[in-house]
Order: sequence, then structure tokens, then C-alpha cells
Amino acid sequence: MTTKTNSGSAAGLSRKDCLTLDRADPLAAKRRLFDLPKGVIYLDGNSLGALPKGVAKRVQTAVAEQWGRDLITSWNKHGWFALPGRIGDRIGKLIGASAGTVVAADTISVNLFKLAAAALKLKPGRRVILSDTGNFPTDLYIAEGVLGMTDAHELKLVAPEEVAGAIDDTVALVMLTEVDYATGRRHDMRAITSKAHKAGALVLWDLAHSAGAIPVDVEGSKADFAVGCTYKYLNGGPGAPAFLYVRKDLQEKLSSPLSGWWGHAEPFAFKTSYRPAPGIVRQQCGTQAMLSMIALDAALDAFDGVDMHAVYAKARMLAEVFIGEVERRCGPHGVTLAGPRDLTARGSQVSFHCPEGYAVMQALIANGVVGDFRAPDKIRFGLTPLYTRFADVHDAAAIIERVMAERLWDTPKFRARSVVT
Repeated sequence: MTTKTNSGSAAGLSRKDCLTLDRADPLAAKRRLFDLPKGVIYLDGNSLGALPKGVAKRVQTAVAEQWGRDLITSWNKHGWFALPGRIGDRIGKLIGASAGTVVAADTISVNLFKLAAAALKLKPGRRVILSDTGNFPTDLYIAEGVLGMTDAHELKLVAPEEVAGAIDDTVALVMLTEVDYATGRRHDMRAITSKAHKAGALVLWDLAHSAGAIPVDVEGSKADFAVGCTYKYLNGGPGAPAFLYVRKDLQEKLSSPLSGWWGHAEPFAFKTSYRPAPGIVRQQCGTQAMLSMIALDAALDAFDGVDMHAVYAKARMLAEVFIGEVERRCGPHGVTLAGPRDLTARGSQVSFHCPEGYAVMQALIANGVVGDFRAPDKIRFGLTPLYTRFADVHDAAAIIERVMAERLWDTPKFRARSVVT
């Protein structure tokens, strides 16, 4: 996708130009794999991915036939027990991980706890978990929970741009989210991991806003550990299973603090003492949610044959068009870009500082543009290249302008806060 304006930028394209880009888009056919509601511009795939059309049928079959007819024999007959590992290998292809290094299991929070606690044991004598103030709060809460079990460690927070300079020989674990949930700012995984290793520290990456959105290379970056969710860009559905990655040479050294039976070397021998399974399997805990696993497996079909570099190239151009249009149309109304302007330094989402942002977002949703709000003042939009079109972001910018110019947000209904923002 190389269409540019005379100035060399994709910003400032007309709607006709955007339609031309959509017709030439090598990912255009992927949109037809999703069940998207008519009359809605869905720009919230960074919170909940759209429904792939194949999911409902696959889950219906699993419920009616595998569970309903084959009952407990489905653990063997339909390969339920091995499904977390098979899904892990599929996700591994999207994050630069080889087979046998990723497993789908539990939630990000549970996986963070398992890996952070185990990582600290690998670094006796070091007392610091280092993270940044832009990290997703639950990651920090989990770190606090891990540290609450010992008086020998502390959580140190620095500004995102100060992380590399804060890595020293007191740090046991650097724990970061690659793409900032609020602004889209992206850490340099390779550079930070290298700096941490030179200082003797381990690194745990949260890929919640990376997997399925941007090219990730955990092995090429020599990352030690990673976690991620699958209900955002991977479209696994609300509450879909998370995943975790452990570098191959660390797998046998890592002892999970949640030693459940699915991580046992002989789970059906029912021994009274725990013996961890070899490899990534030991990072499983209890019985996994099979209907959610089956839905996720079906959702991942949308990524078959997809080049993540092509996905990211489209994401950057979508962002350029969207940012340019919103700033041109809405700058006079106090809307300003949040996060870096350099598109290579951000993920596949765009946020704007916006006066009365919560009410504005509710008005946008009522007018057919679905994004979300993050306190204190950010309206946030996910650009999901498998189904977001250039015409979508162009039209969304026009609707944002109308909501702002006509003060459509200024009603008690839109100001009233819901629990989920």
C-alpha cells in the first residue's frame, strides 16, 4: 500500500482516495470473515475483537455434538486436552515463538503471577521488579501481590522513557507492556531486553496490545517470558483464554507457584505429590475452559496466511489517515494526539486527549462510532487491519467533528458514567 498525497503523506486523503486504498488493500478479503453490524464503525478491537463468522458454528458444534453427544469422551476423541498447546503453537507463529514455547491458559493476571513469582526465584539476591508508570494497572497489582508474599523484594516504577536507564544490578525482573494501553506508545523490546540481560536481569513482556496487531519477535528479541490476552486483536471473544511464553532454555528451570494437575507430568496417574511436566505444559494450572478454547481456535483461522508485517503496514497508514483527519477537523475543539507522533513508535491504536472525553465517547457510540474512554481524558480507538477500512477512519473523523462542533455530547445521558468505560 503505497498510495500517497503529493506531499508524500497519507494524511489529508479524500474519502474517494480512501475508497481507492480499500479496493487495493491486500487484506480486504479478511473483512468478510467477520460478522460486523451494519451502520457501525467499530474501532474498539483493542478492547474486544469483532466476532469472526466461523466461531458461532464451531462453538455450536462443540456444544451440541462434542459435549452433548460425545460427552466426556471428547477429551480424547476431539482432542480437548491437547488444545491449549495446539492453540499456543498457532499464537506462537504470530509472536515469533517456536513450537512448544507458548501455551494458551488461564488469564493474563494468573499468568503474570506464575511467571513473575517463578522469575524471582531464578534471581536470588536481587530485590527489584522494575516497571513503568504507564503499565496496565492490573500488571502492577499482580506484582504487588507477588511481592506481598515476601519482604525481600520491591516494585520500582519509573516513567516509560526512563526504563532503560533504571536497569541495574539490583533488578531481578523487568516487567513491561510492549504497547501502552492508553496511548499506544511502544517500547523497544529488543533494546530493553538486551539492556536487562547485560545487567543480569530477566524480562517479562505483556503482549496484550501487540499480539495480532503488530509484528512481534520474542525469540529474535531474546525475551525471557511473555503473556498476552486473546480477546483483543486475536478476536477470541469476551473472557477468552490468555497465553504465556517461556524461552526454551528456561522452561525446565522455571517452577510455577500454581502447581495444578494440568501441569503435572502424569496428570491422570493422580499421584499425591507434584512433579512438573516437561516444557511449556508445566505452566498450565487447573482444567482449562474448553468452550472458550474452541472459540479461540476458530477465531485464529482469520490469521491463516497473514503476514504480520503487512498488517502493521496497513495499521500505520490507517493511523496516519485517522490522526491527520481528526487533527484537521477537531483540533479547534481541543482534541490533541496522545502518545508519539512517530507511527513506528506506537502500536495499532490511536488515542486523543479530549475535553469531556467520556461524554464525547458516549455520543460517538450513539452516532455509530464505537471506541472507548480511558481516564482522565482520552478517547481511544483500535485500528484492526483485518477488518478496519480506510473509509471507516475517514468517516469516523467526520463524525467526531460533528459530535464536537454540535456539542452532541452535552446531555445528562452521555455524562452519566457506566461501570465499564
